[in-house]
Amino acid sequence: MSYEAARLAVSKAGKLVGTHLRPHDLRRHSATYASRSGVQIEIVSKIILRHTNLSTTQRYLGTISDVEAIRRIENLSG
Repeated sequence: MSYEAARLAVSKAGKLVGTHLRPHDLRRHSATYASRSGVQIEIVSKIILRHTNLSTTQRYLGTISDVEAIRRIENLSG
């Protein structure tokens, strides 16, 4: 699947639930959810996000608060 096809599918799914959604949002949400659920940061970094540097993952996951991450995840799954 091309990025454009994924972008359109994710955007359409977001509209169905009444929110603006991009593929990158799903990437961030899945990594945040895994991290908050107790998955080791090294696994989130190397396997889920495929970052080469752990500090990139730490910055990436630190861009939203726990409350905001939980709110966004609940909005996606609710």
